[in-house]
Amino acid sequence: MVVETTGSNPRLGADERKEQLLAAALETFGAKGFNATSMNDVAAAAGVTKPVLYQHFESKHQLYLELLSDIGASLITAIEEATQRAPGPREQVEESLRAFFHFFGDEPANFTVLFGEGVRSDEAFLDKLAMVEDAHTTLTADLIDIESLSRDDRVVVAHSISGMLEGAVRRWIQDGKRHSPDEVAELISEVAWRGLRGVGSGH
Repeated sequence: MVVETTGSNPRLGADERKEQLLAAALETFGAKGFNATSMNDVAAAAGVTKPVLYQHFESKHQLYLELLSDIGASLITAIEEATQRAPGPREQVEESLRAFFHFFGDEPANFTVLFGEGVRSDEAFLDKLAMVEDAHTTLTADLIDIESLSRDDRVVVAHSISGMLEGAVRRWIQDGKRHSPDEVAELISEVAWRGLRGVGSGH
């Protein structure tokens, strides 16, 4: 493995360096947005020179795409792991929401990068966001345990839940996260579960 010796973090292997650069990119894009952030900003935050950054990412555009992929994969993994620990459907819904709010509450830059204005400025970014949203929708649809709903119906409901969650997290962060992630997750899961029960009984 090639070892780099540039900047304040010498002797990092290629994989470790890439992880470090993605972490620095999350910090800078999360604070300044895509358009206002330069590769110089990311390199400075990572403590490396710009040529080292370009060894791993050929452009700011590619760097942002990889960051979106990284955030999306981490989000889905967090939700999957949380739901696997839950004993039943009701608990799975709550645990999935708990994981969702903790993911963005613990690192608000994740939300800014994934759902911020920068994503809306580029078709490739929107495609990447759509892939993340589709993965989350599929996961949510699998948690809807209502026999009277078809798979297509569950996907439609899951899309509405995903949209609701995005808006809820946005407002929660804007309000200074006055409630803990657990409190918000419990509140929304209660509302969502009652709504799902109502949808099921209406068929």
